[in-house]
Amino acid sequence: MGFSPEYMITAFPRLLEYVPTTLLIAVFAMLLSVLVGLILAIIRFVKYPVLNELAILYISFFRGVPGLVMLFLLYFGLPQLIPGMSNMSAMFAAVVGLGLKEASYLAEIFRAALISVDGGQREAGLSLGLTAKQIYSNYIVPQAAYNAIPGTANVFIGLIKETSIVFTLGITDMFASAQMVAAGNLRYLETYLMVGLMYWAIIFLFEQLVRVLEARMSRPYVR
Repeated sequence: MGFSPEYMITAFPRLLEYVPTTLLIAVFAMLLSVLVGLILAIIRFVKYPVLNELAILYISFFRGVPGLVMLFLLYFGLPQLIPGMSNMSAMFAAVVGLGLKEASYLAEIFRAALISVDGGQREAGLSLGLTAKQIYSNYIVPQAAYNAIPGTANVFIGLIKETSIVFTLGITDMFASAQMVAAGNLRYLETYLMVGLMYWAIIFLFEQLVRVLEARMSRPYVR
């Protein structure tokens, strides 16, 4: 059975059908990870007693546990401890599991971005009569957000690729559809190459959007 580029074209519409599922999981998981990561970053940046130690433990744990194990813990393990969660959907478990894991990376990215902003700006703002809220909302946070763009974009790119493990929970995403198509026709090379190119295309488009965002946010810093 030789390589068939024509079959790749034939398989494309069937794989394209599940792109929304992959993107839905990635986007909602990213929103959750940004929210949790921001809270953890603020706790780590301000160094709240006790909460800072808990944040460090959270980051260490979720960084150390593989994403697949995290999904299994949530979807199969948690209902054993909390019977009320036995009705949890696979989609919900995928979003929460991936979101909580990626939050551990974003927390350190956001904290590093806050640290990267010159601390003297706060003292300068206070000397001019600005409140701490005005200083952070108008000066420090925008600069930190700009500094965090590359790292945050990398996390989202990794998240898009990591959605390929959600098939283990019974979710039919791009990768799961590729498995079904390949199994039905035994065209493994063509099918997996096609789905790989589709992941690449999605990530390439996202990279272009990030470049546009970086260019727009960098305008105030251009002299």
